[in-house]
Amino acid sequence: MLIGELQMIPIDIPGYKTLELKYLVLDYNGTLAVDGLLLPDVGTYLNTLSKRLEIHVVTADTFGAVTSQLQGINCELAILGKTKQAEAKQAYIQKLGADFTAAIGNGRNDRLMLKTSALGIVVLQEEGAAVETLLAADVTAPDIITALNLLNNPLRLVAALRS
Repeated sequence: MLIGELQMIPIDIPGYKTLELKYLVLDYNGTLAVDGLLLPDVGTYLNTLSKRLEIHVVTADTFGAVTSQLQGINCELAILGKTKQAEAKQAYIQKLGADFTAAIGNGRNDRLMLKTSALGIVVLQEEGAAVETLLAADVTAPDIITALNLLNNPLRLVAALRS
């Protein structure tokens, strides 16, 4: 199904729910990047997914490098204030449409966006993941490439989440 020029990703997960994903919202540091630097191959995966989903990156830009690091990647960037980030990320999801949004993060400030989204994925990378965020997620991935591949290969989500 087309959304403007995008396709929606429909995923029917037996015994769980049916997802109709239009948006992907990602944390930057700890999720797409480590110490402010974009992880290898992430840009390629995001650009591929951007043909099917509208990609959004939300961050406080702790290292001040996000704009240059995301250059050439088809995504919307939202730089948040330094306080109340969890609530700001949740509000961002709600404004897009939580029922049509997948979110990926790892930090404590990502817990509300993962819980609010139709699909929340937590990643465990160099920074680790906050326990509250692990509990708020629908699924856990060992790294961002694996998480993005769950969306590229939706039957993997079906296998992980079905009842």
